[in-house]
Amino acid sequence: MKSEYRNSNLTLFMIQKLSYDIKDPKLAPQGKLKIEWAGKQMPVLRSIHERFTKEKPLKGITLAACLHITSETANLLITLQAGGAKIVANASNPLSTQDSVAASLVKDYDIPTYAIKGEDNKTYFGHLNAVLDANPNITMDDGGDLIYAVHTSRKEKLPNIIGSSEETTTGVIRLKAMEKENALKLPVVAVNDSDTKHLFDNRYGTGQSTIDGILRATNILLAGKIFVVGGYGWCGRGIAMRAKGMGANVIVTEVDPIRALEAAMDGYRVMPMSEAAKTGDIFVSATGDKHVISKETMLHMNDGAILANSGHFDTEIDMESLEKMKKAKRNIRNFLDEYTLISGKRIYVLGEGRLVNLAAAEGHPAEVMDMSFANQALAAEYFVKNKGKLLNKVYILPRELDIQVAMIKLKAMGISFDKLTPEQKKYLDSWDEGTQ
Repeated sequence: MKSEYRNSNLTLFMIQKLSYDIKDPKLAPQGKLKIEWAGKQMPVLRSIHERFTKEKPLKGITLAACLHITSETANLLITLQAGGAKIVANASNPLSTQDSVAASLVKDYDIPTYAIKGEDNKTYFGHLNAVLDANPNITMDDGGDLIYAVHTSRKEKLPNIIGSSEETTTGVIRLKAMEKENALKLPVVAVNDSDTKHLFDNRYGTGQSTIDGILRATNILLAGKIFVVGGYGWCGRGIAMRAKGMGANVIVTEVDPIRALEAAMDGYRVMPMSEAAKTGDIFVSATGDKHVISKETMLHMNDGAILANSGHFDTEIDMESLEKMKKAKRNIRNFLDEYTLISGKRIYVLGEGRLVNLAAAEGHPAEVMDMSFANQALAAEYFVKNKGKLLNKVYILPRELDIQVAMIKLKAMGISFDKLTPEQKKYLDSWDEGTQ
């Protein structure tokens, strides 16, 4: 049964009892093709899928996944299902859902899915509670909303959960803060901190998909533009690199002196956001913090400035202040809103200030999500193998799993690499050889 929650006065309790909530089941055939195409680009996850099908390491486990409902995510969910888990899923962002994929997950793969592109906040939190009503043993987050809910409004679910994995930098920051304050009540794996995740997903995935989202929403030429990147973490590095590659004049803003120094030595201009605001044409925030693009920043911008966000939450741009400052607002193109201020200056916001790569485009390419989602699948297996042995803290997957993911990926790409000889290994492991 499909919910009509968006157009009625159904209570939250009623929506939780529905088996799924998607835009249109008739979109399933289109979604299945997208899922199959993405799967062809994901050899690491495919190898795990084959093993999971044989071994069923997740048999008896109910897993709730609050992730971006895309064709790549679908392949992860199908892999977890092949491992024996009962899967229930909801979107981790109101604008990131691919409706055809959500339909296919329900109709073709029997995975209860609660996700509609453009859903309002009330619907979003209804969906969040719906997956928690499945009484999960493992939760899987992209931004930390599920784990936040089970630590606040849904504490009764905590005893049943053996672990939770987190996909994003933003989520991991919050989880480590919870651990520091002894507020974390279950073990967590920071999937984002695996090298085969953040070095590739955050840098190459975010770099390419952010530019993709900006171009789809605006169809502008980047060459010659002054492109401001807020933050020089792995996501910021990727965005700056891709913008520079397309001919943009890149400025980086940072609060960390080491990252600011690194950006300068990578060839970018570095300055405070207040200075960059006076010259920038395009602004992209990628920090995990709030109001990186603040009210004061926007007041200093030139007419026609374009704002986008690649951080998980829409708080990176101070949208509340912008709404208050506007004299008029109109939608120019899909995911492109024009704000006219009292001064007459116009500011353009992409994707409502939400994740531009998923709001205005299709997110990261499947090839890079292959490694990220391989880590997610291995994290679920890790919780089952270590049930009852883990403390309420933030863990990183064992290094050997990182290496395993990288080796499978290299093999799929047809790349070989050197190995240490016994003599070389002995030399590195000892201290009695050196300068003669």
